[in-house]
Amino acid sequence: MELAHSLLLNEEAYNQLGEFPKAEFIFEWLQFLEKLLPVTSRADIRENQKKLVEQLTSLLNNSPGPPTRRLLAKNLAVLYSTGDTFSVYQTIDKCNELIRSKDDSPSYLPTKLAAVVCLGYLYKKLGRILGNSFTDTVGNVLKAMKNAESQGRYEIMLSLQNILNGLGAAAIPCHRDIYKAARSCLTDRSMAVRCAAAKCLLELQNEAVFMWSTDLDSVVTLCFKSFEGSNYDVRLEVSKLLGTILARALTSKQITASTKQNFRRISLEDVMELLGTGFLRGSCGFLRASGDMLKGTSSVSRDVRVGVTQAYVVFVSTLGAQWLERNFSAFLAHILDLVSQSHPKAIQSPVDAIGCRRCVSFILRATVGGLLGEKAQIAAAKEICQAIWKLKKVVDAAMSDGNLETKINTTDVTASQHVLVCALQELGSLIHGLGTTAAPLLQDSSTGVLEAVISVILHPSISVRLTAAWCLRCIAVALPSYVSLLLDRCIERLSTLKPCPEAVTGYSFAVAALLGAVKHCPLGIPHGKGKVIMTVAEDLLCSASQNSRISLQRMQAGWLLIAALMTLGPAVVQHHLPRMLLLWKCIFPSSPKDLETEKTRGDAFTWQVTLEGRAGALCAIKSFVSHCAGLLTDEVVQRLLPPLPSAVDLLTQLSSIYKSYGNSLKTPSTVYRQKLYELLAVLPPKAYEGNFSAVLKELVTDLTVTDSQIDASASLLPSLCHENDLLLLGPLLQETDHRFIEEQLLLGNSIAGGSLEYDPYSIYEKFAKGDSVPKPLPPALSVISAATRLFGVVFAHITESHRLQVLEQLLNCIKQTKGSRQQIVQLHVLSAFSTSLKHLANCKGSLGSEEVRRSALMLVMGALESNNPLLRCAAAECLARLAQVVSDSAFTAGLAQVSFDKLKSARDVVSRTGHSLALGCLYRYLGGIGSTQHLNACVGILYTLSQDSTSPDVQAWALHSLSLIVDQAGPLYHVHVEPTLSLVLMLLLSVPPAYAEVHQSLGRCLNALITTLGPELQGSSTAVSALRTSCLLGCAAMQDNPDCLVQAQAISCLQQLHMFAPRHVNLSNLMNLCSSYLLLRRAVVACLHQLVQREAAEVSEYAVALVKESKEDFTPDVNIREIGLEGALLGLLDKELDPRLCQDIKETLTHMLTSMAVEKLSFWLKLCKDVLAASADFNTVASIDTTQEEETAKGDDVSVLTSDSDDRFHPFRNPRWSTRVFAAECVCKIISQCENAGSAHFDITLAQERKQRDSRDDFLVLHLADLVRMAFMAATDHSDQLRLAGLQMLQIIVRKFAAVPEPEFPGHVILEQYQANVGAALRPAFAPETPPDVTAKACQVCSAWIASGVVSDLNDLRRVHQLLVSSLLKVQAGKEAQNQQYNESTSTMEVLAVLKAWAEVYIVAIEKQKNQSDTHKHCLKIANSSEESLRDVTFSASGLLDLVQADLGTLSRLWLAALQDFALLTLPPEYASQLPAEGGTFYTAETIENARPHYYNSWALILYATALWLTSTGFIVVDPDEGVTNLSRPVTPTTMCQDSSTRPLVKSPEDVNTDRFHLILGISVEFLCSPRSDAAMENIIACLRALQALFDVPWPRSKIGGDQELGVELLNVLHRLILTRESPDIQLAALEVVRLILFAAQEHVKEKRRSAEVDDGAAEKETLPEFGEGKDTGGLVPGKSLVFATLELCVCILVRQLPQLNPKLTYSPAVPPGKHLLLSEDGSRLVAAALVILSDVPAVCSPEGSVSVLPTILYLIVGVLKETAVKLQDGQLPLTVAASLQALKGLLSSPMARAEKSQNAWTDLLRSALFTVLDCWDQVDCLLQELDEVSLLTAITVFVMSTSPEVTTVECLQKRCIEKFKTALDSKDPLVQCKCYQLLHSIFQHPNKTVSYPYIHSLAPSIVGKLQETERAKPENAAELQVVQEGIKVVTALTAAAEEQHRAHLVACFLPILISFLLDENALVSATISAKNLHEIALQTLMQIGPQYSSVFKKIMASSPTMKARLESAVKGNQESIKVKTTKHAKNPGKSSSIQLKTNFL
Repeated sequence: MELAHSLLLNEEAYNQLGEFPKAEFIFEWLQFLEKLLPVTSRADIRENQKKLVEQLTSLLNNSPGPPTRRLLAKNLAVLYSTGDTFSVYQTIDKCNELIRSKDDSPSYLPTKLAAVVCLGYLYKKLGRILGNSFTDTVGNVLKAMKNAESQGRYEIMLSLQNILNGLGAAAIPCHRDIYKAARSCLTDRSMAVRCAAAKCLLELQNEAVFMWSTDLDSVVTLCFKSFEGSNYDVRLEVSKLLGTILARALTSKQITASTKQNFRRISLEDVMELLGTGFLRGSCGFLRASGDMLKGTSSVSRDVRVGVTQAYVVFVSTLGAQWLERNFSAFLAHILDLVSQSHPKAIQSPVDAIGCRRCVSFILRATVGGLLGEKAQIAAAKEICQAIWKLKKVVDAAMSDGNLETKINTTDVTASQHVLVCALQELGSLIHGLGTTAAPLLQDSSTGVLEAVISVILHPSISVRLTAAWCLRCIAVALPSYVSLLLDRCIERLSTLKPCPEAVTGYSFAVAALLGAVKHCPLGIPHGKGKVIMTVAEDLLCSASQNSRISLQRMQAGWLLIAALMTLGPAVVQHHLPRMLLLWKCIFPSSPKDLETEKTRGDAFTWQVTLEGRAGALCAIKSFVSHCAGLLTDEVVQRLLPPLPSAVDLLTQLSSIYKSYGNSLKTPSTVYRQKLYELLAVLPPKAYEGNFSAVLKELVTDLTVTDSQIDASASLLPSLCHENDLLLLGPLLQETDHRFIEEQLLLGNSIAGGSLEYDPYSIYEKFAKGDSVPKPLPPALSVISAATRLFGVVFAHITESHRLQVLEQLLNCIKQTKGSRQQIVQLHVLSAFSTSLKHLANCKGSLGSEEVRRSALMLVMGALESNNPLLRCAAAECLARLAQVVSDSAFTAGLAQVSFDKLKSARDVVSRTGHSLALGCLYRYLGGIGSTQHLNACVGILYTLSQDSTSPDVQAWALHSLSLIVDQAGPLYHVHVEPTLSLVLMLLLSVPPAYAEVHQSLGRCLNALITTLGPELQGSSTAVSALRTSCLLGCAAMQDNPDCLVQAQAISCLQQLHMFAPRHVNLSNLMNLCSSYLLLRRAVVACLHQLVQREAAEVSEYAVALVKESKEDFTPDVNIREIGLEGALLGLLDKELDPRLCQDIKETLTHMLTSMAVEKLSFWLKLCKDVLAASADFNTVASIDTTQEEETAKGDDVSVLTSDSDDRFHPFRNPRWSTRVFAAECVCKIISQCENAGSAHFDITLAQERKQRDSRDDFLVLHLADLVRMAFMAATDHSDQLRLAGLQMLQIIVRKFAAVPEPEFPGHVILEQYQANVGAALRPAFAPETPPDVTAKACQVCSAWIASGVVSDLNDLRRVHQLLVSSLLKVQAGKEAQNQQYNESTSTMEVLAVLKAWAEVYIVAIEKQKNQSDTHKHCLKIANSSEESLRDVTFSASGLLDLVQADLGTLSRLWLAALQDFALLTLPPEYASQLPAEGGTFYTAETIENARPHYYNSWALILYATALWLTSTGFIVVDPDEGVTNLSRPVTPTTMCQDSSTRPLVKSPEDVNTDRFHLILGISVEFLCSPRSDAAMENIIACLRALQALFDVPWPRSKIGGDQELGVELLNVLHRLILTRESPDIQLAALEVVRLILFAAQEHVKEKRRSAEVDDGAAEKETLPEFGEGKDTGGLVPGKSLVFATLELCVCILVRQLPQLNPKLTYSPAVPPGKHLLLSEDGSRLVAAALVILSDVPAVCSPEGSVSVLPTILYLIVGVLKETAVKLQDGQLPLTVAASLQALKGLLSSPMARAEKSQNAWTDLLRSALFTVLDCWDQVDCLLQELDEVSLLTAITVFVMSTSPEVTTVECLQKRCIEKFKTALDSKDPLVQCKCYQLLHSIFQHPNKTVSYPYIHSLAPSIVGKLQETERAKPENAAELQVVQEGIKVVTALTAAAEEQHRAHLVACFLPILISFLLDENALVSATISAKNLHEIALQTLMQIGPQYSSVFKKIMASSPTMKARLESAVKGNQESIKVKTTKHAKNPGKSSSIQLKTNFL
């Protein structure tokens, strides 16, 4: 194929190919040429033009297929338009010649068609350049049309459309001729020709004025005729034509006035009358003058009515939203008039009436719902309301007149019903769509929406009453605050008007509808409403028999209310279950005898009431089973069962009752059957297995009853066919935008579709799509679908013999009927059998023996050859399911063989289509059926069928089947891929475009082939690349197809290709976002969704570039050039109503946002801002405080705020609230994306710097003003969902930007300037009428704002604080003051949100105070700190605390109550009986389940706050008078959980405190024991912090210290937490709690020892009992021992961080020996914390106990030291080493080491430990370079200094220690030497001489020697100088410590050394810094020593004059500066001090 890529056709390569490859080659070349020509230079084109034209025109004669001829024509046109045009006339002549040719053979046809297409494109591209040649051309083409067949007519129409397009007004001479030709084509028998003619006429009307002036009537009539017998595509095109022409006629008054002729002016009334005539009378003529309908009852054909309906919509859409707003009242009046009494014919039968109503509803939904913005919709709703009031007046007048003449008027009453139904439906849908933004509409008393709707509830017509109820339901779903209000009102009216039948049914419908709405309202209704409704229902049922006039209505109403009540779910229903079960038991006779007596007694009316009542009861139980599955315990099921046998008995008697009492019982008995079947289908089959045979008998009768003339195939079968197979049956079964009205064409003539009045019980059911009215089908149909479903269940559960019997009976019934009746029976039977196979397959059952299979097969095979294509389709599916259930390969092979044989012999379309699909379905259910030979046979047959060009149907079905086989055969199919691909391509290039169904099947085949090839498509071999090219060619041919569904297939194929071979796919023409075909829009968005996951930025840029290149916008409504693809998608999201498509658009946008928002920040924020600002109330936005913004920004704001009238600013006109919510969510996502992208987004200084460096950079912080503004707009909107989203956004902004400083005002933060906006955004959320969920969210924002510390000035904070105070007052009011609008659990939510918010503020205040007291101490140390700043800081923290303090008493009480509730709610279910009967403080017993999640949300912070409060006030208070610690009374009296009968009323403070202590501890332990895997980190941390706070004060510590079991339990819980949670924060917090528990135990032991000593003061110490763990034996019991638990936990932490410590691992290959690990910072902190705890353990033990734990502790501490003692670069000590040395020191100085009972054991163990430390050096030599000797030396020093002498004075140990010091002294590293000197300094000063002397003797000489060496080698740098300085210090100390007699000797050694360091005056000037410093140090030391040992000093000075001279000169030289120097020196011990800090281990 590469050979095809050249400007001229490669004829050599072309001629070598076979016939079909030639066509492929040409197509590939033409495609390449199409891309190449626009980018080739004009000169190159001119050079090759002649040859190219020749090649292209010669191709005309090669019979090009449809896609090829279109491409050929396009290329020719482009060639002439870019090159020279001189030879164009020859080409035109040649085409005309080809068209004139007399050759009519089929083989010549493609050439003629190609010539026609070429002409069209040439004229389209070149237009007027072609001069007057067009008259001949058009004449020639029209002439050719006279005897052309349908393909010819089709292409000629499209060609004429192109010619008209190119010539514009120049073509006026031909307009009439073209018009005549197109007229005849518009009613052509071929649908494709009709579509083409409509397109041609649409083009013609642009210039042909007569079409919308003089000839308007005839055009309209013509369109009506065209609708007759049309299909979906024709209706779309013709309605577009009709709507556009009428819109043109209406709007072009100005133009016509200026032209010469005087046209009749056309008004809106005229247009409406024209359309109305079509709607009401169809195409049978206007008769406008007489206004009479033709005689006879011919009703309008449905397709005309549906077509006209679509034309209405096009008409209004063309005129636009503003026109509709202006003319809405006239339009509404006309539309409603279509179903009014003035046209009785249109609504004479219920079927017609329902059809018309649907059409009217569709017109209103598509125009009002689709075009208008929210404000306009509210205005429209008011208009509709006015219409309802008017009709209401008519009804009232008719009803009130009591005189006899008004009998006639009742027709008015019933006639107004359809108008009312339409008006109410639209009103409901409008309000449903508006959501909470409709609140102002309902509050507007002048409109009276609710009054209007409620007033028509009493209308005499049942359908009006039902629709009014449904409308109320919509209002309730949209505005949840109205649910309770409306329920109360309706229940009250129902009780008051009980005697009136209309009121009973009307208001019961309304209550049921409102109950159905509750599940869509998350805030629910008060629990008590259920009780009220149950009482009303019982009352109605009990009083039904009192008054026969309304017994029927009361019976129905009572059961309807009960059934609707069930939808409220188990929580409500369980309270009413016994009463309901009793009613259920009573409604049926208790024995068969009673049923017999009933039969003898009743009359027609009583039976009617009885059947209604029982049907209602069945419905109620079904509703119970569906909605309250949780209550279906075995016991309840047992109580449900008894009435079932008698219900079934009644079912079997129905026919005889019906015969006795005549027709009036027909409907009730059908409804009864339906309801019983529906109930049985949802009950477990075991429940009624005794009745199987009776039920089956009835089912068989129902399915085969022959008097049913209704063809129910469209309602029964689609659910039984596979959704992909339905594509074969045309667009009616697919999802389209017009599904709502097109459905009636599908259902056949006898039914128009469902309607509410067919089944009032559907009013409370959940319906599929948000706002569409439920559409139950008529009972006659519903009973059949219920029967088929139940048959499926029962058949799967009966015995084999019974099955055979049933199947034979069904087969007989089919045989006995004939004609259309036979087909209906067949349809019912197949549906039922197919359902039973589904059940069998689901429960893996088997079908049965050979006979059963044979009967089943006969049943299915009969249907497989039915004339109804839907039935064939279902039969093929059924056949495959049969094979699946039988699952026997021989049986399956037999089935396939039957189809093979049939396909080989049969010639009729029916059997060929049915059997070919059967083969595909068999594959779908059984995978590869096994043998390849089988596959070959299938493929062979289907190949042949798919080439049968005589029947497109056969081709389409065969290809579809082939696609199923390709899909399922998988790798087995590889052999066939190439031939199949060739076949598909060949057909794509040759099948006429009119056969769209074939092309769609080809698309599915191609898709399946691409999937089969999969990733192989990436390969580079020639074979693969040929396959890839073929796939791409196929896609290109499909993309060029005029049929939108084929284009959708093309897109999904390209999407597959892009997934497997992204480099090879060019997805240029994807931008068709506004097609009128839903499936195409879905395909485009699905493809975009996939693309943006990989390369969002490229897609976005490409879209904009593409739009700029092409002259016209792809999407007329959306301007991609300005708002990009993202904006276009947002715009589409706003207009689109299909939920699936909307979801896809949202996901696509989210992907684009996550990958591009950071780079295109301004763009995205502007988009979101445009959406949010487009509909904000402009006055509210304008009030935003913009004081601190720059002037320019102000300017901008004004323009944004005033741009309401100016379109240019607003790409989004009035977006819907859901789109705005999405935009607000996007802003939150953008913030989180920026957070991941870097800190500059939240640092204004950095952002401004980087922005200056590169102006293209963009940072979020620079857009803060916009973010706050958007959050404000959203938070103050009318829509509650948007308010929630806005508050969420505000919360995120506060959290993320709280700490960003304001560079211009140091000490302030950037958010401070927006405090007015934040306050203004929050205030409305606390208004009394605000829903609780919004208030709860606002509380979170308040606490975030106060806690963020943005505002330091208390007066400013008070605004927001006041809001929280007001909510707190509301909480204090308690349950009595609760809002009665919503469920009680919502007040729980609100209360807890308030308490949580206060808790957060309190926690922050306390934390700030803590930090401040720390900084305060710190500040006091720093003398020069500015007083002012200090004052500021303390003020803000204590200020915040003051704010809370005022309410703290109340808060603490409420917090404790909330925790008490939470504790009760977390009890396991078995304690349910112990819960308080009336509920808790903040929840009621009935709403316990709904309240739980709210408690789970907020308990943790409340717990932490309570713990903080208790520790600050609640436990122990010091009384200054007594000076002793005692328990004070608690600050707040509490009555928690007190049972007055058993306990004293006033508890002692001790008890109160104990209760509170256990409450907090209990909740914490319960939670920490098993935090759910999804438990938030914050909750765990808050819980641990609460425990820390609790144990921070002595009283709780005494409780836990004194209760060892409690401590152990708590430690075990913490241990488990540490094991299961990896987060270092959690582990550190847990360790802190462990430390406090251990501390508590220590205090307890100390206290016991102290009190024992006090008590036994006189006695000897020896007799004291042992305190502490381990008692006298030293044994620790795991599980009981606190010490053991602590050790376990510490070991767990240490071994996790340092696995080498585990002795089991140490020698295993997993841990390389001695390799040091550098821990992370968190790891080090954890290890350090664990070591601190370890060193405290012995203090809790008795001496014996301490001996048993000591080895472990020493092993761990020394182990950490050994493992982590690594030299760091900067000479710092690692944190872990410092901690282990500290722990070692703590341990060694433990009193236990000296206690007599444990002293010896300790001494031995400590020696061993020292030995281990010494061994660290001798491990492996290679490690010495990284081992940190300093740490180990420090450890040795700690041993020497902190233990008793007998530990370290053992000779062998002492010797080794001294050796280590010796080695260190000789170290090359000055740091080591320095540290060594410091350590020896401390050892030399050890008070015990036995310890210090050996060290002095061994090491002093070498120290002095080292100092002497310094004379020769002076220090070079600061480090070496430091060493010398430390040496001097050591010798000075030695001198001081020496005994008198040796001291002189030492001084004599020391002085010469010091003097040698001095410099004379001359040398001092030139000396290095080190030498100068050394000189000063020496001089200072001399000054110190001289006076101390003056005698020795003088002696030496006298003996050495040189020394004396040197000293004197130095002293003199420094005399002047000495003062300065000394002060300097005093200040400059910098280095040494830093090290001294570290050696405080000693």
